[in-house]
Amino acid sequence: MNFQPTMSKAKQCIAFLFIAILLLDIYLFSFRINIIIQLSFIAFLYFSSGIKLVPVSFIRLLLPLFAVLLIGFIGSMLHKYTLGDIIKDLLHIIKPIAGITIGYFVFRIIDDYRIFIKIIIVTGLVTALIHLGSIFLFTNFLGSDISAIRGKYFLDNFLEIFAFIMLVFSPKEFEMPLFEKKVYNKVILAVLTVSILLYFSRSMFVVIIIMALSSYGFTRINGKSLKIIGVLLITVFLFYGYLFSIKLNRESKGIEGFMYKIKNAPSEIFNASIDRENHQDLWDHWRGYEAKRAFALMHDNPSSYIFGAGHGSLVNLKFVAPLGDGDGMKYISSLHNGYVFIFYKTGVLGLFFLLTFLLRLYMFLYRKQVSPTHKFVLNVISTIGIFYLFSTVIITGIYIPKDSVILILGGLLFFERKMRMVAPINEAI
Repeated sequence: MNFQPTMSKAKQCIAFLFIAILLLDIYLFSFRINIIIQLSFIAFLYFSSGIKLVPVSFIRLLLPLFAVLLIGFIGSMLHKYTLGDIIKDLLHIIKPIAGITIGYFVFRIIDDYRIFIKIIIVTGLVTALIHLGSIFLFTNFLGSDISAIRGKYFLDNFLEIFAFIMLVFSPKEFEMPLFEKKVYNKVILAVLTVSILLYFSRSMFVVIIIMALSSYGFTRINGKSLKIIGVLLITVFLFYGYLFSIKLNRESKGIEGFMYKIKNAPSEIFNASIDRENHQDLWDHWRGYEAKRAFALMHDNPSSYIFGAGHGSLVNLKFVAPLGDGDGMKYISSLHNGYVFIFYKTGVLGLFFLLTFLLRLYMFLYRKQVSPTHKFVLNVISTIGIFYLFSTVIITGIYIPKDSVILILGGLLFFERKMRMVAPINEAI
């Protein structure tokens, strides 16, 4: 990657380390090793770059996440959990704080918005090439079903979506193109498009729609946006009406199987009436079953509704499920539904602070815009808030083990503050 000629070697080194952190977040198998690397990187940035003061506004934004972290210790003190289980939960709860801090510190040091955009796009391209290479080299693409194409390690990649959006909008953001030749933009855009489509990810398709709406300002609540959202909702209802009017084979491996998963998505999350002995019913509604078991355990311990069961608490599935890489698991520490996960661990207090943080991100959309670039940054931060509000229902949101978006958010928060602070100085001049 060609950085700005004026960038010092120290800044270039930090930029490459940030790219490595992004790629490790996506591909490193061990979540625990990954978070240890990220925490070590924060310490390296803090002590090697001269960063001593952190803006109060940045700390204030993260306060709800620190509150969730602290509330979890109440349940831990009320109950006896193993140290290993407590540490496992702490790593999950700390991860979004670490990710945002890394992104903020890195680009506070580099201090170049153009480089930030270029890093996201190029790293997204790298992951797209890895994804496509794995499909065309290691699968029989034309003869494979969708589950074989997706494999075990390529279920989704939201970094590519953000790279796609930033590439599409970058020509409007800068007087000079990001890359020397326009053909590079077209090639990268084509590679990202094909890769995103071949993930066959329901959540990725939803995020693309959310980002498209947000990029055009349609997520701001007003008469026009409500009409557009209304049309989309009607379209979704009609689509689901069609899906429920036809018979789809659960065992189908192609597009029909993918449509079955889309059809099953709402009941998979919210249906708690599950026959545990019926394995087909159980796996089709696994997220709902996890939530059902968590609520049952909370009912036996009423104080958990307020403070949660605490860091280190486990959910008893009441049978050994074929999870993980070993012989299965009867007790699990994390859940797919992030709202239920935080509610179980930290009660209604923790859930309140989580929602406060996510809604604060969304509200960036309503801040005063000082330039077209600032408007774009505000839109993307708000989009990330909406993204997490949605993804928390199905993939744990900000607490999912692999989440490169949280690193992007940290960088955006730095540039948003910088653009807002620089604007009054420029006006005075």
